[in-house]
Amino acid sequence: MSAATLLRSLLAYQTWANDELLEKLAGRLDPRRNGVEHRAALRLMNHIHVVSRIFAAHLTGVAHGYASDNTEETPEPAELRAAMAESDRWYLDYLETVSEQQLAEPVAFTFTDGDKGCMTRQEMLTHVVLHGSYHRGEIGRMLAAIAVTPPWDTYAVHLHQVEPSRRLHCEPGPLDA
Repeated sequence: MSAATLLRSLLAYQTWANDELLEKLAGRLDPRRNGVEHRAALRLMNHIHVVSRIFAAHLTGVAHGYASDNTEETPEPAELRAAMAESDRWYLDYLETVSEQQLAEPVAFTFTDGDKGCMTRQEMLTHVVLHGSYHRGEIGRMLAAIAVTPPWDTYAVHLHQVEPSRRLHCEPGPLDA
């Protein structure tokens, strides 16, 4: 499997997982009854979005315009959901424009705190996916603490939802016997 193929799968997973969690937040987290958790979840989702936009700028060599890894204002849930969907689409489209060789190229950049960094494009794309997964997990723990079942948004679940035939074509491994 090529790096681009794996990254495409991971970015598709990210798109699905972001939408699953935002759907759960919209449908099951009452901002009046669970105001603290609702705000914290939106702040974390916005942080995921801002970091994604920052790394998109690093990947394309343009200024991102962010002074921090979050915004002062918290967007409304529908606005955030639309912005994250657009950003997730951008990443999938971006991956279609870069070669395997370009994915291996290092890119120098500056973090919002002024520290210098350098990562390959492949590492940047992987970071965006892992960063989002980490914070969605935080939100999942917050939801569980207030008796709201978090979405079952693992990579394995995603793969089997988008390709249900995977459940039918694999032979048991040596440890399954």
